[in-house]
Amino acid sequence: MREEEKKSTSTIRRILKQRWALSAIYIASAAIILAAAFLLQNSFDDSAKDGKEESAETGKNYGEPSVEVNSNLETIKMPVADADKSVIKKQFYDVNADEKAQEEALVFYNNRYEQNKGIDIAMEDGKSFDVKASLSGNVTKVQDDALLGNLVEVEHEDGVVTRYQSVKDIKVAVGDKVKQGQAIATAGKSQINEEAGVHVHFEIRKDNIALNPLDFVDKQASAIQSATDAEADKEETPAVEGSEADKEETPAVDETDESTDLESGTDEEGSVPGEDTTEESDSLKDSLNQSN
Repeated sequence: MREEEKKSTSTIRRILKQRWALSAIYIASAAIILAAAFLLQNSFDDSAKDGKEESAETGKNYGEPSVEVNSNLETIKMPVADADKSVIKKQFYDVNADEKAQEEALVFYNNRYEQNKGIDIAMEDGKSFDVKASLSGNVTKVQDDALLGNLVEVEHEDGVVTRYQSVKDIKVAVGDKVKQGQAIATAGKSQINEEAGVHVHFEIRKDNIALNPLDFVDKQASAIQSATDAEADKEETPAVEGSEADKEETPAVDETDESTDLESGTDEEGSVPGEDTTEESDSLKDSLNQSN
């Protein structure tokens, strides 16, 4: 065994004494190190690629509904490209406005007056124009209607809906997602409001209740929810107080009337029999004295 170990040791020494031995060792070591680095780099590249693909897929999944999620943070815009060159042909019918403003907000058609549920917008030069989405959302209705003008309805968060009527050349379909400022149609005409000419009838509705669009233009969409909540609280408060007051006041009046009637002895027409009898007896006495 010792002789074999001596032979192997002497062989290694002889190889190391050769000029090419050290060079060969260096080259082999370098090859091993480079191979390991190459394999490690490939593993990092694969991991990075998988991460990018996963993040890309995640971005796609969140990209579609982001239109709805962010719509409440958007500022409501007029449905035209240049609001400064637009005019309001007919205002929204406001129940709290004065009589003159209400008359001007009525639409007359077929011998009937209808309250205007939105605003009718036209250009100063009377020409046609692109109708833009006031807010981002989902198209829920596209309808052809010669009387009211073709209709496009876009749904947003919290029961808010925007309507665009009196349009033509509609560029969207039901189910489409639209972004704020995207062209959805072209302004047109309607039979119910011919005097407005080429225009778009624009409505904002919350839970199917028409609101004045001008109250919310240049405000965040969340202001619609805040305004409707405040209005609901305002309407509920006096109703509760009034009902309580009625409960308190009504019985008091009834009891007083009944007690008064009983004490005074009036009949149904409010006459007082006792007083009438006294007056008659006094008149008889006077007549007798005069005769005597």
